[in-house]
Amino acid sequence: MKASMGSFERNFRLRVIVAFGLVYLLWGSTYLAMRVAIEHLPPFVMSAVRFLISGPVMLAYCALSGRKISLNWSDAWRLMAIGVLMLSVGNMGVAWAEQYVPTGLAALIVAIVPIWVAIIEAVIFRIARLRPVGILGLALGAAGVVVLLWPSLFSGTPVGRAYLTGAGVLAIASFGWAFGSVLSHRWSLKADVLSACGWEMVFAGVANTLVAASGGYFQRAVWTARGVGAIAYLVIFGSLIGFTAFIWLLNHVPPPKVATYAYVNPVVAVYLGWLVMNEKIDGYMLIGTAVILGAVALVNSSKLKAEHTLLKMDAERDLTAAKVGAD
Repeated sequence: MKASMGSFERNFRLRVIVAFGLVYLLWGSTYLAMRVAIEHLPPFVMSAVRFLISGPVMLAYCALSGRKISLNWSDAWRLMAIGVLMLSVGNMGVAWAEQYVPTGLAALIVAIVPIWVAIIEAVIFRIARLRPVGILGLALGAAGVVVLLWPSLFSGTPVGRAYLTGAGVLAIASFGWAFGSVLSHRWSLKADVLSACGWEMVFAGVANTLVAASGGYFQRAVWTARGVGAIAYLVIFGSLIGFTAFIWLLNHVPPPKVATYAYVNPVVAVYLGWLVMNEKIDGYMLIGTAVILGAVALVNSSKLKAEHTLLKMDAERDLTAAKVGAD
């Protein structure tokens, strides 16, 4: 019995490590893939096509593997909300912003997602209290974003204003992603995890299609091999593999630990942007990176300590109850 439990724990630990590796590396590379795709396709079109392909493919795989893909109404509206928040507001917002903001800078601003998660849990749902260390992390995160955008704040040029607009959209996008992540962890669904991923992509794909169609963006699309190849990469590695690994982690690992991908994704994105797109890495970016990642570390540290305290209190309460029962 102990041997089987040990084997189960090792297998589970290995799956967690692999899932984190996929999210860390693959999602870091999707910033570059999105930038390549929107050189040829409007962001709304790219986001619509991406999820209209990946969603049905995921559901087809689930059906062929014997997983249940039907939904009740409760799961349907919840998955629709999560999908739209994460993949329409979040992902499509990032794609739109990358028209004006370099991929590395976009990834660094999106790295504040764990900070948004802390604010949402403390202020909106009131399921966690911000400790002093966490509050310090929030302040540092805001300071880090200011450092990143400092050259654009006072430039007064069209490029500077475009940077600031893109940064504002990225802040909204990261909030949407964080909100969807919190809901995904809090809501209990009857749907299979992979089926839920597929439906979230389908709902987001439909929402993105409506946005693209209403603005006439499909007529502006230029279907090149490079653009289609970038979408294929996003479908396979960003959605089918990366997003599935992320949702699996949210259902098996505490959100603050899952949010550690924010440490790695920006580094990968900045490196690839410099290597492939010749994006500039200056002192403001280096300092802003250090400040933002430090802020995320403080926030996550605060949240993990809070969770540890709650678990300890629960254990002590259970022990007291057991003693009272024994008496």
